[in-house]
Amino acid sequence: MSNDRVTSTPFTKGLGFFVLLGIALLIILGIFVSPADVNQGESVRIMYAHVPGAWLAYLAFVMTAVSSAAYLWKRTRSLTWDRIAGASAEVGVLFMGISLVTGSLWGRLTWGTYWTWDARLTTTAFLFVTYIGYLAVRGLGGTHQQRARRSAVLALLAVLEIPLVHFSVELWNTLHQEASVAGRGTDVEMNGLMLFTLFLGVVVFTLMYVWLVLHRQRSLMLEDMLEDSGLDSALSERRAEATQAGR
Repeated sequence: MSNDRVTSTPFTKGLGFFVLLGIALLIILGIFVSPADVNQGESVRIMYAHVPGAWLAYLAFVMTAVSSAAYLWKRTRSLTWDRIAGASAEVGVLFMGISLVTGSLWGRLTWGTYWTWDARLTTTAFLFVTYIGYLAVRGLGGTHQQRARRSAVLALLAVLEIPLVHFSVELWNTLHQEASVAGRGTDVEMNGLMLFTLFLGVVVFTLMYVWLVLHRQRSLMLEDMLEDSGLDSALSERRAEATQAGR
């Protein structure tokens, strides 16, 4: 079976097309069409990448935990769940990195500094480092099943950090503003076009997440197959050497 046939399907090709189309539309609306903010001016345009990046990182890490739980449950135990968990965590780290970089740029324009040990920034950085550690644990030696078990346990512990990050702006006095759209209040004081562009960013990033996870988990499957075939070849060689030595 060719790599193209394994890693590409009509669905993923179509999904990739819509992702590219959505990114192009998001760039046009976010940079050229949506208005500047009354208080933050042009810097508010960073929001269209920063907010979707943060929320999709949350989604990715939650999906990593859900997939890990599915692997640990005997009725649904399959290495496919482990590969989905690993792929989702990798994409989540990517989105969290985007959120941290854009947040630093936004902070420089709004607060006058790229970084401050604010509660939201600090907990987000800690979450980012935690999942880099998760990916490192996945790379340790052992069988596929050993990798899946230890990674699943770590994923279920790591996901508990997300509520701490999300509610940090309410638990401590922080420079970071509270959620403008998904906060406790029901009134959203935001220009209609800005709000539409923000939701478009969330939709586009979500589709991008799905596309990336589908491709990455398939490539992880190929890596596992390659490793298994290499192990089988090595065992066959050892058996042949043992047979020759016994003659």
